[in-house]
Amino acid sequence: MSIGYFILFFIVGLFLLYIIIETAVRSGINSSVLGKYLEEKHGMKNEKKSFLDRDLDNDK
Repeated sequence: MSIGYFILFFIVGLFLLYIIIETAVRSGINSSVLGKYLEEKHGMKNEKKSFLDRDLDNDK
């Protein structure tokens, strides 16, 4: 039973770490000078609001 809890907490911890790192990288790139330049030049704009919007049912 102890190993089950360890695996559960490990998976939840990795998922939280993934969300934190992804958010930090995304906001870092979007707020950088190069990110702003690319957004202005190519009109790239992130339309997705959260990681839940990347579901396959929401792709158009």
